[in-house]
Order: sequence, then structure tokens, then C-alpha cells
Amino acid sequence: MLAGTGSIVYFPDMAVSTQSYEHLEEEALHLPRVDRSKLASRLLESLDEDDHELSSEWREELQRRASDIDSHKEPLIPADGIWKEINQRFGTAL
Repeated sequence: MLAGTGSIVYFPDMAVSTQSYEHLEEEALHLPRVDRSKLASRLLESLDEDDHELSSEWREELQRRASDIDSHKEPLIPADGIWKEINQRFGTAL
């Protein structure tokens, strides 16, 4: 949480007072779990909306990974198996 009151927190395209931010955060934390999950997903997606170019190293890594998948060098794991493992490891259920 941000310290202080009355401070200005900068977000691209808007300035929000600390009090407004803290109020928004408090409201979000009181949402039902499913709604918090949806909000968190959308906020994370918004971070990827920037127009960033991939470095040549990342392009090469992505191509290598795709090639490994296409050649069956790396197995694909169904999403339900991943979620089951996460739930077992962390004792959560999403």
C-alpha cells in the first residue's frame, strides 16, 4: 500500500491521489474471489498492451521453444493438469 495521504500517484493518462488509490484498493480487496481474479487478469493484460518490440534474444528463445514443441521434444501439459498441480502444491482452488 502507498504511504502518506494526499500524495499524487502517477499512472499513465491519469493522476490519482493516494487516498483515491487506497479507496480503490480497499474496494477491490472486498470483491468476491472470482471478481478479484477477473480484475487481476485484466490489470495484468493491460500491462502487456504496451507496444514493446521483442529483442532478438527473446525472438530466438520463442522460436526455439516453438520448435521444441513442434518436434515433440517438450511435452505439452493440459491446463487442467497444471491447475491440479498448483492447487495441490499451494492448497488453493480457483
